[in-house]
This record gives sequence, C-alpha cells and structure tokens, in this order.
Amino acid sequence: MKKILLIALLAITTVTLSAQTKKVSILGDSYSTFKDYNPEGYNPFYPDANNDVKEVEQTWWDLYIKAKGYQLEKNNSWGGTTICNTGYFHRDVSSSSFTSRVDMLGEPDIIFVFGGTNDAWAGAPVGEYKYADWTKEDMMNFRPALACLLEMLQKKYPDAKIYSLLNSELREEINESMRVVCQHYGVQLIELHDIEKQNGHPSISGMKSICEQLLEAID
Repeated sequence: MKKILLIALLAITTVTLSAQTKKVSILGDSYSTFKDYNPEGYNPFYPDANNDVKEVEQTWWDLYIKAKGYQLEKNNSWGGTTICNTGYFHRDVSSSSFTSRVDMLGEPDIIFVFGGTNDAWAGAPVGEYKYADWTKEDMMNFRPALACLLEMLQKKYPDAKIYSLLNSELREEINESMRVVCQHYGVQLIELHDIEKQNGHPSISGMKSICEQLLEAID
C-alpha cells in the first residue's frame, strides 16, 4: 500500500513540475546569439576572440532559463539584424529583419524580444508612430516596424507572455520609441543598465547583469 501511495505521489509531483516548466523563445540580434544555437545560415557573434563569453552557459538567456527551471524552445537570433527593414548603409534588409522571423519561434510560453541595438547603430530612421495599415515604406522606419512586430507576435502567439529588452547606451530616439510602442501594446519593457561590454557586446559580467535584471523585473 505504501509503495502504491509513493508511486502516486511521485506521479503527481512529476505532472505538477511538468506543468510549471515554461518554454522560452528569443527573437534577437547578436546579443542573443551563440554558435550552433541559432538557425543555420544566421550570423552568430558568440564566441568572439575579443569577448570573454566562450560558453553558452555564460549567455544571459541560458543563465535566465536555468535560474527559472524553464526550457529553451527556439532562439531565433541573427547578428547584425534590425527591427525595421533599414539596415547598415541604409540597405533594405526585409529578408532578415525581426518581422520576417516572427513565425519561427515554435510554441513558446514566454518570448523575449531583444532588438533595437542595430537600428540605433545603423542610424535607421525612426519615422512616425503608426499602429495599423503599415506600408512597405512604413516598415523602413523603426517606430511603425516595432508596432507591427509586436502586433504580429501577439496575434501569432496569443497565449505567450512577451517581454521587450532595451539595450543600454542607445540613442534617446530609440529608447523613447520603445517606451511608447511597448506601452501601447501592453508589453513590458525592461530597460537594461550598467551592462559591461567587450567589443560592443555583453561580457561575462554583462551577461550576468542582464540575467539578474530580468529576474528582478519579471514576477
């Protein structure tokens, strides 16, 4: 009888733990890349000779997922990509921008959108705030493209919790645009600060800081 009760208790515990395990997907740029953890053909930054992050266990996302006891669903991060369709040297990058990859996140419970850095660095135009009827020209601008991205994510993954991460040290136009658009869609924006960087990207210390800030910001 005791054995039966023990087996039943273990089964209940297993089911409960399984129900609590959430799947995390990431839509990002180089800050969230790592070799062999992103789709084939993407451009990973990590590991890099001029940065001390050498193991996937040192990335912000792996640290966070393990700290919470979650599991990785998809990491769709591509180095050098922008949220809008204007890339470096004002090229049309609609084939690699964030909106082009919305459908590649699997079946997540949580989605982290970590972008805007390359929009800022590439000097992409911010445009005007627009929340519907986006044209091809609109999508070349940061504000309407971000709005379109968040709406696409909410429609594609209605049961997922979406968080937007904002890098430190970006130009204020990008920061303010992220605040306004995320507020419009009810998406929690986590503004990162004091991120140590090497070669323009989070170091081991910076990755730990990102994880710690996420743990503090997210209930």
